[in-house]
Amino acid sequence: FTGSAFGSAAIWQYESLKSRVQTYFEEARADWMDKMRPQKRGDFRKQVNSWWNNLTEGQRTVTGIIAANVFVFCLWRVPGMRRIMFTYFTSNPSSRALCSPMLLSTFSHFSLFHMAANMYVLWSFSSSVVSLLGCEQFIAVYLSAGVISTFVSYVAKMATGRFEPSLGA
Repeated sequence: FTGSAFGSAAIWQYESLKSRVQTYFEEARADWMDKMRPQKRGDFRKQVNSWWNNLTEGQRTVTGIIAANVFVFCLWRVPGMRRIMFTYFTSNPSSRALCSPMLLSTFSHFSLFHMAANMYVLWSFSSSVVSLLGCEQFIAVYLSAGVISTFVSYVAKMATGRFEPSLGA
């Protein structure tokens, strides 16, 4: 999984760079068209756009990860989803589903405090790490760390003979 994640991140990084270069040249040619277009209305949209544009690349990257974690957290609160959540969003070496929970449990938190603390820490160091690695490699590190830590959890559970489900990376 880790090799695939970093290989995909390298391809994504290359395609992103290629797209940015193409966009730069297209914008240079079409710059005069922007002056001719009417301005869009909507204060809320401008405020959101201004907030988004003021974020660092790392904060933008982590915003997506935080949104995924919050979405999964909300799914835990839907009673009809509990069975699916226990099957696919908790890691347990004695479960029928072994591989997908290794990744999906990375986004799973049952306690609001646990999720908030993890997301705060992720937010706090995201800018420096993403500026060092790039957002594509950062996401590969995040996903790989989740899968590897779940694997270590599987090994520890097998060694101790405790097979209760757990969640989180």
